[in-house]
Amino acid sequence: MRFIHTADWQIGKPFKQFGDRESVLRQARLVAIENIGRLAAKEGAAHVLVAGDVYDTEAPTPRTLLEPLERMRRFSDVQWHMLPGNHDPHRPKGVWDRVLESGPPANVHLHLKPEPVDFGPGAMLLPAPLTRKTEGADLTEWMDRAETPLGAIRVGVAHGSVVGFGSGGEATNPIDPRRPALARLDYLALGDWHRTIQIGPSVWYSGTPEPDRAGGQEAGQALVVEIPGPGAPANVTSHKVGSYRWLTIEDQLSDAGELEDLETRLRGLPDLSSTILRLWLKGSLQLTGRAELDRRLLGIGAAMFHLDVDDTGLAIRPSAADLELIDFGGVLRHAADRLKAVAEDAAVGPVEKRRAEDALVQLFVMAVGTGA
Repeated sequence: MRFIHTADWQIGKPFKQFGDRESVLRQARLVAIENIGRLAAKEGAAHVLVAGDVYDTEAPTPRTLLEPLERMRRFSDVQWHMLPGNHDPHRPKGVWDRVLESGPPANVHLHLKPEPVDFGPGAMLLPAPLTRKTEGADLTEWMDRAETPLGAIRVGVAHGSVVGFGSGGEATNPIDPRRPALARLDYLALGDWHRTIQIGPSVWYSGTPEPDRAGGQEAGQALVVEIPGPGAPANVTSHKVGSYRWLTIEDQLSDAGELEDLETRLRGLPDLSSTILRLWLKGSLQLTGRAELDRRLLGIGAAMFHLDVDDTGLAIRPSAADLELIDFGGVLRHAADRLKAVAEDAAVGPVEKRRAEDALVQLFVMAVGTGA
């Protein structure tokens, strides 16, 4: 059998930090569903298995509730299987009761109980739905005792973490990575981690189909899983289904001559207009170099969907020539000298030091401009 494994759609997730562009990223999560549907059709996969967190909250707006259902409705030849996760657990009168009341499409199946269900010819699905945000027990344990027809392919689906299993009961929503062996599973589809990662021979996290944070998954993925028969190894391939790339890059600067190379590398990134980049800058620059850096980053940021620069590790080291460009004497030079003294004073705290450096840069740009 062949199916798509995905998870962590988190439809309705807010992106307040992007201001008026928030709606673009929210819409991208719906586009990812359509991309998954097209992938299923292309790969001949009759089923899509969503391992939890279809919604970002337990109380989506009426429109948000229906948006993913309507996307899935369009792919009527594909059977979509939904599992409650920690963001959208199944509670009385909760989000999944609302979905049922809305009259979901006939090709959308909600797995709200831990019981075996048909998963295509010769296969059974063993779901472990969450009924609250955190569980101390392993909800996949019931799969060990689950009875299925002789010779059926057994596929488990759960939402939680294999990390810290057995660590004194401190882990929440724990999943034993040995579950496939204990429960005779041919595949265990997991959600919760937003990175595509293989835990064992037949245990995978699909990752999120549309990334949502820097330092996480770079591009949205879904997994095509093919199981030739019961007991046969699963063949798993990853496919890009997301629209936006979230990158984190760290760079060390010590000279203005390095800025052209930095700009060339950043402009050379693929899919620049759909890239969300967190740029960590460390090292030190003179005032002329810092002003040039800001000028270059302004242009690079305009070419990207979003550029977030963390320059708290980048110190400003004004040279004598920098200060002379501001003024040889007078009020501006006096102010620059005082700010320089504060920035270089070892007794000054990091916050005050940073304020002095920022003020020095602003003073330089005001007096000299950005093209010095």
